Parts: sequence; structure tokens; C-alpha cells
Amino acid sequence: MTEDLFRHDSYLKECDSVVTGVDDDAIVLDRTVFYPMGGGQPGDIGTIRWDGGSASVIDTRYGEGGAIRHILAADAEKPAAGDNVTGELDWDRRYRHMRMHTALHLLGSVLQYGVTGGSISAEKSRLDFDMQDAVDKEEVSKALIALVEENHEVSSRWISDEELEAQPDLVRTLSVQPPKGAGKVRLLEIEGVDLQPCGGTHLKTTGEVGNVRIGKVENKGKHNRRFNIHLDD
Repeated sequence: MTEDLFRHDSYLKECDSVVTGVDDDAIVLDRTVFYPMGGGQPGDIGTIRWDGGSASVIDTRYGEGGAIRHILAADAEKPAAGDNVTGELDWDRRYRHMRMHTALHLLGSVLQYGVTGGSISAEKSRLDFDMQDAVDKEEVSKALIALVEENHEVSSRWISDEELEAQPDLVRTLSVQPPKGAGKVRLLEIEGVDLQPCGGTHLKTTGEVGNVRIGKVENKGKHNRRFNIHLDD
């Protein structure tokens, strides 16, 4: 199992690690700052360096048994198992993901509907809601921007599987349930605004989201409305 440093500090940009596994296209480390794809958030990219070499990480995914696989470019040389390495994120990309992910939580707090899907990218992100009501895009935008400007604190904590089962209203995603079985579930809390299970990377305050705007609002079925958001810097 890889120690997931990003889960405890999303602002770590690099770390020293030991290679615990090597296969055809990826390496596994004993600990990492690279977020593996999940919850609509893409896997991180960046660079792995070691004595005498380096390689580009083009994606990060979960493997078996809690291992996190750092997928390397096809022609990259690889370190050997047991080597000491330093992993460094493409921080600009990751930080935009953190801004987007936090903004989507804010959007979900404005629109109190079940969430049927979503995705995050550095350029555009979206949430799909189970709703048929008419939408005043301008009013939703104002509410979203107000939450950013109010600069609410963002933090995380853990509860047990049993505690989550006793509070089903915490889960707003309709198509995907939080992962259970590990005995605990991570909650993302935006002070006074939002509380729900989430394993992604987020900001420390909502003010860091910056210049966000709602783009196209699309009908994706009788009970599905899609909201796209963008960062304007």
C-alpha cells in the first residue's frame, strides 16, 4: 500500500520516496504526493528523479492492494526497485484541479439537488444534477461568487463507515457511493457551507478559488441538468 501524503496535505509539491515495484509502464512508491484518478479528478502528472535519471509521469492510477501506480512515458527509463527517488508534481495543473474541485463543492451547496455525475479538468469542470427546475444562471453565479469571496475555511476529517451509514444525507452523489470497507471515510468540510464525503484534493479557503464563472448550462435528459464552470485566469 502506498502512503497517500496528498490526503493529509494537498499543498505538498514533492516528496522523497523508495521504489517498491516496477512493471512495464509504471512504478509504485512507498509514499507519494501524486493523486490517482478518482472521484472525477484526473490523476496527477509530473516528474520522478533519481540518481542518474529522471522520467515523466503521464498519469497516476490506483493499482491492486492500495498501491498507487505512477505511469511513465512509453520510452522512459525506470528506476529499479529499492531506489531512492524524488517525485515532483506539475503543480500548476494540480492547483487548478484543487480550485476547480473546491468550486464544484460550492456549486453543489448552491444547487441542493442530487448529483448524477461530474468531472474535473484544468480548463473546464462540470457537475450534473438530478433536477427539472428552471435555472436562473445569473443568480446561481452570484451565489457561487459570494461563497468564494466570503473566504470560508476548508478542512477534512474522518468518520467511520458506521457513522456515515447513520447519516445518509451526507451523500449527495446518486450514481457513485463513497468507498467503504476501510473502516473510515474522509469528509470534506467547507465551514458553514458544505459537508460531504470526498477523497479529492482541495484548497484551504474558498477565496483561493479566484475568478470562477458558470459557462454553459445544458439539459442532458429529463432529470439531468449539466453546469459547466471555468476559471478565468
